Amino acid sequence: MEKKIQELKQIATEIRKDIVTMLTESGSGHPGGSLSAADILTVLYFNEMKVDSKNPKWEDRDRFVLSKGHAAPVLYSTLAEKGFFPKEELQKLRKIDSMLQGHPDMKGTPGVDMSTGSLGQGFSSSCGMAMAGKIDKKDYRVYTLLGDGELQEGIVWEAAMLAAHHKLDNLTAFIDYNGLQIDGKNEEVLSIDPVTDKFKAFGWNVLKIDGHSIEEIVDSINKAKETKGVPTVIVAKTVKGKGVSFMENKVEWHGSAPKEEEKAQALKELGGEM
Repeated sequence: MEKKIQELKQIATEIRKDIVTMLTESGSGHPGGSLSAADILTVLYFNEMKVDSKNPKWEDRDRFVLSKGHAAPVLYSTLAEKGFFPKEELQKLRKIDSMLQGHPDMKGTPGVDMSTGSLGQGFSSSCGMAMAGKIDKKDYRVYTLLGDGELQEGIVWEAAMLAAHHKLDNLTAFIDYNGLQIDGKNEEVLSIDPVTDKFKAFGWNVLKIDGHSIEEIVDSINKAKETKGVPTVIVAKTVKGKGVSFMENKVEWHGSAPKEEEKAQALKELGGEM
């Protein structure tokens, strides 16, 4: 297992390097919340989810919904690393005629299971996917990733209530809890705490982990799969801009692309050029 953990850590590093490079090329996008989620997506796509890059619409695949759609760079980098499309496409992010828009588009990008961007709606869609799986008696699982600031959206709590009511134990939600949103600290903009108590009150199984510990991410997913009768939310404590020192815990890197010199420094910290 230790060898596998090291492999996953290396993949997460490559994904972070891709994020920095593609955002520098595009000149716009969201690095902070993409870098904070890289470890979670790495474990999902390279250790857990049943997906087939050669058959993106495979009916029995596990589903993933990036509810915080502005973090599209981490999803695109992960899908490219997994082989859904050539990594060269990453350099076309946000460009005219590119299949990689600023937010995920299920009609234009192989491997994207739901178009997202309006916060909270991706989470709601993931609940619908999980319900469909139950109705169709399928054994696929649905995973979704929300930003912590996203919990300020009322639709999140409507969907959370529905998921518990319908006993969607095939649904696992991750909260990328990095403490920052576009306008500053969550606690200053609109406090979302106590997150764990709120989800428990809505009938969810709640786990708390270090969102940058590959081991804890793997273990939490296994615990979610073992939980029957209720959906599971994994509150993952993360660092916005993780892996790049001058971006870490800096709100200004929520939606600002690095310049060439900043890219060079970031790639050096992450282990050199791609």
